[in-house]
Amino acid sequence: MEFDEVRVDEYMTTDIETVGPDAWVTDVVDRIKEGSQFNGLPVVDEDEQLLGFVNAIDLLEIYGDESVDEVMTRELVVVRPEMTVKNAARVIFRTGHQFLPVVDEDGELLGMFSNGDAVRSQIERTTPSKVESTRRMLERNHDTSIDVDEREIEISSLIPTQREVYADELEGRKYELKNDLAEPLIAVSHGSTTFLVDGHHRAMAARRLDLDRTLAYVLDVPVEDVDELGFEMVARRGGLDSLADVEVNDYVQHPLIEKTEPDR
Repeated sequence: MEFDEVRVDEYMTTDIETVGPDAWVTDVVDRIKEGSQFNGLPVVDEDEQLLGFVNAIDLLEIYGDESVDEVMTRELVVVRPEMTVKNAARVIFRTGHQFLPVVDEDGELLGMFSNGDAVRSQIERTTPSKVESTRRMLERNHDTSIDVDEREIEISSLIPTQREVYADELEGRKYELKNDLAEPLIAVSHGSTTFLVDGHHRAMAARRLDLDRTLAYVLDVPVEDVDELGFEMVARRGGLDSLADVEVNDYVQHPLIEKTEPDR
């Protein structure tokens, strides 16, 4: 599937906390303090029809008991589930919103689509292209034909080809696995050995969640055509026999994250 065809309903968040129009503002404030996913709550009626949105900012100057119906924002920018992610991202950019409600043709709230969902969709859709480029590389280097299969593999059987993962990224991958959002791993099978090529954070997160198996794109390299893979040499030189040998870096900031240094 081309990225231009990826739909909003493939990446929107569907487990949404909502509030009714008759709720008291004081109750909404308490719920937002407990940790609101979108710094506010969509307002729906008993049929899940979207009526508005009550944002934390809407409550700044509200004193005493008032109903949500009196303070909520009623005119909302929304997107449809069949809209492409690309077009939804354009709407987010042009309106300045960080997230948008997703509604059907009857106005029923189906989920929320955020700028983070848009970014995640672009990152995750690179996986099939990674599989294809890895296949072409193996076929070119070893003059053989490689079959690709999408199947579940045992976590304990994986031999890593990366020595280190970052603790902060592990938390994100654990969330994705718990909510069925994680993309498959990419692995290379050579005889009885399976090398993990892409998705070390996902594999380590699965291990920490005590998962026995996970989904992966597996490239099967025929042993009769290839004696030794480069991945095998990488693992051997790194002393990597299993995921237990991968170090979790929990004290050094991820290299992609940059922070300012305050004056002392």
